[in-house]
Formats: sequence, structure tokens, C-alpha cells
Amino acid sequence: MAKITHRSPLAPERFPRVPAVAGVRFATLEAGIRYRGRHDLTLIELAPGTTVAGVFTRSTTAGHPVLWCRRILPHGRARAVIVNAGNANVFRGSEGDAAVRAEAEAVGQALGCAPEEVFVASTGVIGERLPVEKITSRVGDLVAGLDAGGIEAAAWAIMTTDTFPKGAFATAAIGGVPVTVAGIAKGSGMIAPDMATMLAFVVTDATVPAPVLQHLLSVGADASFNAITVDSDTSTSDTLLLFATGRARNPEPAGADDPLLEGFRTALQTVLTDLAHQVVKDGEGAQKFIAVTVRGAESDASARRIGLTIANSPLVKTAIAGSDANWGRVIMAVGKSGEPVAMDRLGVAFGGHVVARAGAAVPDLDEAPVARHLAGREIAIEVVVGEGRGAATVWTCDLTHGYIDINADYRS
Repeated sequence: MAKITHRSPLAPERFPRVPAVAGVRFATLEAGIRYRGRHDLTLIELAPGTTVAGVFTRSTTAGHPVLWCRRILPHGRARAVIVNAGNANVFRGSEGDAAVRAEAEAVGQALGCAPEEVFVASTGVIGERLPVEKITSRVGDLVAGLDAGGIEAAAWAIMTTDTFPKGAFATAAIGGVPVTVAGIAKGSGMIAPDMATMLAFVVTDATVPAPVLQHLLSVGADASFNAITVDSDTSTSDTLLLFATGRARNPEPAGADDPLLEGFRTALQTVLTDLAHQVVKDGEGAQKFIAVTVRGAESDASARRIGLTIANSPLVKTAIAGSDANWGRVIMAVGKSGEPVAMDRLGVAFGGHVVARAGAAVPDLDEAPVARHLAGREIAIEVVVGEGRGAATVWTCDLTHGYIDINADYRS
């Protein structure tokens, strides 16, 4: 386990009691890739016939594991994922590509599957050589330690600057057959929505064809991981993978819009949103969880762009850190977005307490209830920008001295 010196005050009380998902096993161990005294290597084994969907970073300097996963994803099948923490395997040229293939071949040989059925993910320092021999030499040990109940250990082992392991689950039924959706994620800094910045692995025992799974994941990620930001920096290693083992033996849906999937779609969205929120709540140095809701925009997309501009503003985030109801900074960020705004309709509220409306400050404002809201851990910023039908909510955290402390010493 990671050595945590300061757990985020926004962390949940405990890791959830995630039920085992049929067809999935986990193993972790200490490979010494960068860290000492903690597990940093994870293997997730998936039953034969498992379908897969994935969403990855849009960064033009994507890491070698992302390039590999993008290439093999169209096959639609998966038997395993191998994940290391401490080294991102990014910007290493042919050496980085060879390292990923070596990992996939070692796992494929151990599990009796093709390398193209093995997904690879890495997280950590960018630009340094991945000591791949420390990974490939331990694959046999990982396979020997596979356990259906190992999801919490896996959540710990994929962490870098995270202060707590992130997990979530939900249940549903497809055609009357019970199914489970469970997932883990890591992420704390370098978090900006462009897919989403983190690693996340979600598994289900449902029977869902790969094309349907891909549609559900893309839609679900857009409303969850694509709606979070910590520091506006998009990682090279973003990876969100969804695996369906088919062990529940439910009726196979005909398409993404099949009514059979109504409950499953809700369960998947619940898990994705829960994990995304946990990533924000573990934002480096975070003390407050902030929801920014924008209404009255000309479109949902415009509302999201305004919301993300507010959420990414260092001036807004530091004001919230200081419990300062400086709504002028919110107005600044709205204008900075470049999106259409009706100035005579513009308004701002904190936690439901209106501080500006119809393009002007609220006269004789009683700031006491606003101050009480901003002194809390969960903050709501509500903005009206016009009379349009567009609306969106995004999530972020405050910006404190802790963020500087963590990132100034990241490689030390």
C-alpha cells in the first residue's frame, strides 16, 4: 500500500465493499519500479470472451501504453490488463513501444492468449525509461496471486500522488438477470477533461457486445470524467477501460438503445460519476469539492465550456480556498470563456444564495449565509448566462498551497 502522510479531507470514510465480479481476478505486488515499501504492479485477469471498450487521452504526446491500447481496441476482446505505477512510459521512442509489447507478450504467454488481448497502462513520471524487466520478470508471480476479491488492493497499487484508493460499484438487471458493475480509478493531479485525466478500470459480468459497450462508455465518460478538472493539465496517459465478461448470462442487447439496458446504463453512469468525483475530491492539496452549474446558455456544449472556464480559473479556485465570496472572479471567468452571454441576464449564486442577478450585484446583500456555505467542504457555484436552454454541471476543487508542495517535489 502507498504511504499516505495526509489523507484528503474529502475522502470517503472507507473503500466500498465491492462484490466480486464473475470472470475477473486481481493481483498486485511490489516490483520496485519507483516506489519502495508498497505495491506498484497490478494484473487484472478477464475470462475468455470478455468484450472491451475504451476511451483515451486526446493528447498529441500520448504515452506508449495508450498507443498500444488504441491499436488493439478495435479487436473488441480482452483477457487482461497490466498496470504499473511510478513510471508513465512516455516519450521514449521505439524503446517505449518495445517495452509495452514485452509486457503484453509476457502476460499473453502466462495466460495463454494473444498479446493483442492484453491491455497495458502506466502512470507516473514522464520521459524516464521504464524498467520493463522488473515487470516481465514478475508476471508469473502475479498470475499465481490472482484473487477474485483483490479489487481494493488493485486500487491501492495503481496510485501515485493519490491519498486514498478509489472504488465504486452498482447493481442492475438486464432482462431480469442481475448484473454488477464495479470500478477503480487513480488520479489526483494533471486532471483536465479531454477524455479525462487518470486511469480507470471498470468491470461487469454482463453480456454486452463490444460496439454497444463502446457507445455506452463514450456517453458515460462524457458526462463524468469529461466534466471534471483539477488543474487544467491533460495527461499523456489517460485510460478508461470497460470490460464485460458475459458471465451473468443475461439476454444479449440488440443495440445501445435496447430497453433491456436501461438499468445497466444507469448503473454504469453511477459508477463512472462516483469515480470521477472521487478523483476531484483527491485533487492535489484539495480542501473543497466544487460543483459549477451553468444554465441559460445557447447550448449544453456552450454551458460546459463556460463551466470549465470557471472551474479552471486559478483566481476562482483560490477565492474558494479562502472562503471568499468574490463573485467578480466568476464573472471574469464567464467572459474569458468567449461564449455568448446576455449581460442583462447574468447572475451568480453560491450554494443557492444569489449574489448577482440580471447583470448587477444584489443590493444590501447579507453575506453571512454565503460565508457559511463557503466555509464548508462542498461548494456550489450557480451561474445564469441568459435565457437559452443549454445547461451543464462540472466539478473541480479549490487550489491551495498543498498543490504547489506536491508538484514542486514530484520527482524528488
